[in-house]
Amino acid sequence: MSMRAQQMTSNTARWSVPGFFLAVGLGCLVAAPFGGRLAIGLVTFGILAACSLALVLLGRRSETYQGLTEKVPDERFARIGGRAWAGTGVVLTVGNLCAFIGELASGRSGDPYFWFVATAAIAYIAFVAFWSRNT
Repeated sequence: MSMRAQQMTSNTARWSVPGFFLAVGLGCLVAAPFGGRLAIGLVTFGILAACSLALVLLGRRSETYQGLTEKVPDERFARIGGRAWAGTGVVLTVGNLCAFIGELASGRSGDPYFWFVATAAIAYIAFVAFWSRNT
């Protein structure tokens, strides 16, 4: 691959995460007024735009961020990224489980949280089965 092609690929990867944050924020900004919650849409967009800007600024100076957004990260950054995703999954699963239990304790069905927890459990089992056969 030419040096120019490597630079373009690296720039694309570096902008993908901040771009994703902006796209999600814009989606929230567009969707919120339909539900009568323009203020929440504006706040959400502002938070995600600030996070996107922080990532762009961080990406210029942080070796870790640059390593994580490379097209093919080295082993160290691949391990860091994998552990970060695993930690994120644990936090989200525990948070949804706590919300589900709180909903049940409040006399509600807890339905949306149940589906998040059930999906996480099924995904975990599926990934264990997949990786145990392919590793």
